[in-house]
Amino acid sequence: MGKTTTAVNLAAGLALAERATLLVDLDPQGNTTTGLGVQKSGLYPTIYHVLLGIEPVGKAVRETGLTQLRILPSDIDLVGTEIELVSAEHREHRLRMALEPISASYEYIVIDCPPSLGLLTINALVAADRILVPLQCEFYALEGLTQLLKTVKLVRERLNPNLAVEGIVLTMFDGRTSLALQIREEVHRYFPGEIFDTVIPRNVRLTEAPSFGKPVMLHDVRSNGSIAYLDLTREVLKHE
Repeated sequence: MGKTTTAVNLAAGLALAERATLLVDLDPQGNTTTGLGVQKSGLYPTIYHVLLGIEPVGKAVRETGLTQLRILPSDIDLVGTEIELVSAEHREHRLRMALEPISASYEYIVIDCPPSLGLLTINALVAADRILVPLQCEFYALEGLTQLLKTVKLVRERLNPNLAVEGIVLTMFDGRTSLALQIREEVHRYFPGEIFDTVIPRNVRLTEAPSFGKPVMLHDVRSNGSIAYLDLTREVLKHE
């Protein structure tokens, strides 16, 4: 649904706007990590070691190609975290506790969640102040959105009363298809006032950029994908 693409390029947009930004890769696939040019082979330490208390968070944070952007990387080891934290104390709060020592150093911390609603995603929701929901304009995505919002409601009630929905951003949008237009209308009908004005289009440059280890702004700043994510960044900054 454009989740990782949105995390990487929104974080890059914030950094280009001179906001000190940390991007946390909380997905065991590690696509955010490679998308910013960090090699996963032999990577140590990662967010996995931080969540388990093996290494401090400051040791795991790495620089990127943008001066104002840092990344807390991930790799496949993170898969084991769901099992290893099952019996751990404060298991839902591990990410929030881990980020506390460095949070004052950043104006924005962007967390890229896994694609499932497991313990890692719960950790992200407990650590976050706001949630931004990328929504692909397809029917099944609407069902997933409903489930996600139920989970957010439960987390707010039981674990993080300060959690708020920043908004929903339509991604991978193809205005040539009637289905995409229909889904856009449905989303606006059911979630009025919660949709970002910016719509992220399907764009070849957005697809290419991760293979170069760069956000799209550093790959092709004039592309429609780059322009869209810069527009989204401006919308997010308006909410400061």
